[in-house]
Amino acid sequence: MKVGALARSVGPLVGLIFVWVLFAVLNGGSFVQWSNQRLMLTQTAVVGTAAIGATLIIIAGGIDLSVGSTIALGTVVVGLLLDAGEPPLVAALGGIGAAMVCGLIIGTLVIGRLGGALTVIAGAILTGWLWARLGAPMPAAVGAGAVAATGLALLVRRFDARLPLAPFIVTLGMWGALRGLAKGLADNGQVHPPDATWVGGLLDRATVLPTGVWMFLGLALITGAALRYTRFGRHVYAIGSNEQTARLCGVRVERTKVWIYILGIGCAGLAALMQFSYLKAGDPTTAEGYELKVIAAVVIGGASLSGGEGTIRGTIIGALIMTVVDSGCTHLGIDNWVQEIVTGAMIVAAVALDRIRHRRAT
Repeated sequence: MKVGALARSVGPLVGLIFVWVLFAVLNGGSFVQWSNQRLMLTQTAVVGTAAIGATLIIIAGGIDLSVGSTIALGTVVVGLLLDAGEPPLVAALGGIGAAMVCGLIIGTLVIGRLGGALTVIAGAILTGWLWARLGAPMPAAVGAGAVAATGLALLVRRFDARLPLAPFIVTLGMWGALRGLAKGLADNGQVHPPDATWVGGLLDRATVLPTGVWMFLGLALITGAALRYTRFGRHVYAIGSNEQTARLCGVRVERTKVWIYILGIGCAGLAALMQFSYLKAGDPTTAEGYELKVIAAVVIGGASLSGGEGTIRGTIIGALIMTVVDSGCTHLGIDNWVQEIVTGAMIVAAVALDRIRHRRAT
């Protein structure tokens, strides 16, 4: 293994050990207690879950600036479904599904299929109308919306001109649109369902490790294995390394990109489920600033914003580093604004080191 690759692989782990030992020495016994370690793992679960999805997107050369808004929208959808008497499983799947639909819209816009994005939006609107206005069961409403969107897509396919858009622009626009949609659905307030027992217990601290943490770790294992051992994973790296070369090698770049955004932003839907568990309510203002935290976790973990590099293991370590720094600063009584400065400095340092490494390699 080359020195640069070794440093990129081991560096984040060394950094995690360093900051943990540093705060353990500075804070004394309270920091190293199991209750605090469990709390840090619980706090990492939400950001880490969203960061796993962002890793897929960044490795493929994209970016997602809408993750915080997606999480907020997901909590509102879960809250509305529970408040309407839907079973917890349906509510959970509804929150994740809403995020995946957002990913589908973003993916189709990124590859330049404006007509495709509009058909997805039309299907989502029809689904909401059938469920909210006509009282149709959620599975039936989703099915009808999917059929309608598919039919419209077939009709406009021949007339859908290609107009690829930069992921930065698309997700920046969706950042505002999804936040506004969440506020509109929640009527500028919070959604407090009467019974959120199952969903609300995902991050219950009464257990040794909350269910949400196990879900987070399981997702990390599955996604890491998929990136390393499957054809889809190889295609993700190939697209991020050189999109034109990947296309010449037979990779269906456009289709793969859409799936990357569906799955990547779908992870934000799972993070929304965990965030709802923590809040016990759907909150359209939650997760503000999570875009910075998620991107920081991925970049600090060794991924390159240029694409083609990154691992799930590194992302998890990056998320843990941020949690340890936040927890350590809190134990020391350091103000929150200082923690934000530290987070920003870590991102700049990680990107600078990545640029230096690439310059030396060329």
